[in-house]
Amino acid sequence: MNKTAGMNSTIYSVIQSFADPKKALILQRFFKTGKGEYGEGDVFLGIVVPTQRKIAKQFATLPRNEIEKLLVSKVHEHRLIALLILIEQFEKSDEIVKNIIYNFYLSHTKYINNWDLVDLSAYHIVGAYLEKKDRRILYDLAKSKLLWDRRIAILSTFYFIRKGEFEDTILIAKILLHDTHDLIQKAVGWMLREVGKRGGEKEELIFLDKYAHKMPRTMLRYAIERLPEDKKSTYLNQTG
Repeated sequence: MNKTAGMNSTIYSVIQSFADPKKALILQRFFKTGKGEYGEGDVFLGIVVPTQRKIAKQFATLPRNEIEKLLVSKVHEHRLIALLILIEQFEKSDEIVKNIIYNFYLSHTKYINNWDLVDLSAYHIVGAYLEKKDRRILYDLAKSKLLWDRRIAILSTFYFIRKGEFEDTILIAKILLHDTHDLIQKAVGWMLREVGKRGGEKEELIFLDKYAHKMPRTMLRYAIERLPEDKKSTYLNQTG
C-alpha cells in the first residue's frame, strides 16, 4: 500500500489514491461499458484486483451501512471492494451474521452487475452459506430475468463443486441450457468443465452426451476445453 493509504484515511480517499486513468480506459473497454453493452455506464478507476483485496482487508470491519454505500456506487472498484469486505466479514462470522450477510447480498444483486463481481463473490457467500441448507433459491435465481441473478446461480455452485458435489451444477446447467446471453453460456460451460476437472468427469460426460447437440456453441466450447481432441470433435460435430 502507498503512503496515502494510512488507517486514518477514509476508504474513498484510499481507493482514489490508487486510481490509474490509463488502465481505467482499458478496463472500460474490456468490461463492455459502451452503450447497449452488458456493462453500460460502469465507471472504472483502473485499480488492479490484488490492490483492491488489500484495501478490503484494511477496512475489513467497515460497518454494513458504509459497505452498502460502496455497493450501490457507479464506480466498479467501489462495488468490488464492498463485496471483498463482505467476504472477509462472512468468513470470520458466526451463523447469525453469515445469514445477515447472505440476505444482504441477495437483496443487492442488481448492483453485483458485472461478471467479475459475481465470479469473485457468489461462491464465497451464497455457495458457502447454502452448503448444508436448502438450495432452492439457486433454482429461482437461475430463472430470473436479471442476467446477474442467473450468473450468481451457476457460479454459487462452484463452492459445491470444490467439495465434490455436482448435482446442483448439473441441474442448474439444464435450466440455463438455452440461455441466449454470452455471459451465461460461458459461465455454464466453465462450471461443467470444473465438474469434470474436480472428480466429476462421469457426470460431465453424461450431461454432454445428452445435451451437447442442444448446447450453444460457446457453452459447449467452454465445457469441453479439457477433453481429448477426439472427444471435442465428437461433441462439436453434434452442434449446428
